[in-house]
Amino acid sequence: MVLLRHGHSEGNLAGVFSGWLDVPLSPRGRVEAERAGRSLLEHGCAPAAVHSSVLDRSVATAEIVVGVLVDAGFPCPPIARTWRLNERHYGILQGYSRSEAIERFGESQVHRWRRSYREAPPPVSPDDPRHPATDPRYSNMARERLPGTESLADVLARLTEYWPAIAADLRANRTVLVVGHSNSLRALCVLLDGLGEEEVEELNLPTGVPLRYVLDADLRPRRPGGEFLDPDAARAGITEVLAQGRA
Repeated sequence: MVLLRHGHSEGNLAGVFSGWLDVPLSPRGRVEAERAGRSLLEHGCAPAAVHSSVLDRSVATAEIVVGVLVDAGFPCPPIARTWRLNERHYGILQGYSRSEAIERFGESQVHRWRRSYREAPPPVSPDDPRHPATDPRYSNMARERLPGTESLADVLARLTEYWPAIAADLRANRTVLVVGHSNSLRALCVLLDGLGEEEVEELNLPTGVPLRYVLDADLRPRRPGGEFLDPDAARAGITEVLAQGRA
């Protein structure tokens, strides 16, 4: 199984808490997605099934990767899209830049909201345009399922509901690519590696660098934490993520 955080987005470029908001890939992000596709080919990891969030930056990343595979002569794998792989909903922080959020709420509070496993920012109201109740993509969902904010623990809960769909592909001996977001993939790492709260709070994932897990028959990692297919790019990306947290 391969985990891939979406390519660098315009939201990343602006330093915005994008959450469930739709932001496109930046030009750099499109290059990252193409490079990720080539890396999958080079390492013999062409997926037979792809799972993605419904947010544009994840969908576009998945489609670019699949395009690279198809251009190389591989069959086009099905792409399953689910809101359960969406980024964490950042509540009232959503749409703010980090500097704006710090100015309004204070640096220590913003840091706790960003990195805490259980603490969530205050929610937005259902009539706020940042609330998914205003997005037609979620019109078939029960209103009470639509979050006005989320903690990482909330993301883990919804991802756990979706895990059987991913596991079914894995048990069918398919190589699976999961294209998600920082927090949805961190939650998936909790499931795979059994991370504790403090461990996952320290976990950082770069944009656009495939993270490969080799799993045993019980779907447990043979190598805890997996391995990045491009370690140098991963180190650079993680350094950038850490710098954003200090900005």
